[in-house]
Amino acid sequence: MIGKCLCEAVQFTINTVPNLYQCHCSQCRRQSGTFSNAATLVHRDDFLWLSGEDKLTKFKLKDGFTSHFCSICGSPVPNPLRDTDKVWIPAGALPGEIDSKVVVHIYTGSKAAWENEITGGKQYDEMPDFETLYKLLHEIK
Repeated sequence: MIGKCLCEAVQFTINTVPNLYQCHCSQCRRQSGTFSNAATLVHRDDFLWLSGEDKLTKFKLKDGFTSHFCSICGSPVPNPLRDTDKVWIPAGALPGEIDSKVVVHIYTGSKAAWENEITGGKQYDEMPDFETLYKLLHEIK
């Protein structure tokens, strides 16, 4: 599966597309420009840059929240997930024909007051332990 930024300068491939999660925290709202950030996680061995690594820009907050984006179009792009062997994949960079679905909602306790009711999938007021999240994303569809 090939993913791309908006201008297509940054491209990557992942072997399989796991299910998705939506994060409703204030940082993800600001980073995505909407009520949540939809993404998934893959093992770094299942991820490969195809082009545009030289176009990546990184922004990191003091608390560790990191955002990588295309320096041309500003689209969020994959980034290594802190000190793990996983890569964060923004769902919007994937083509629309995937059969994955949102199976987890995290940080629902801090969702925006203007957000509609959250439906579907498991919901966590905060972040579940990382292994639980990863397993839920990789359950057989």
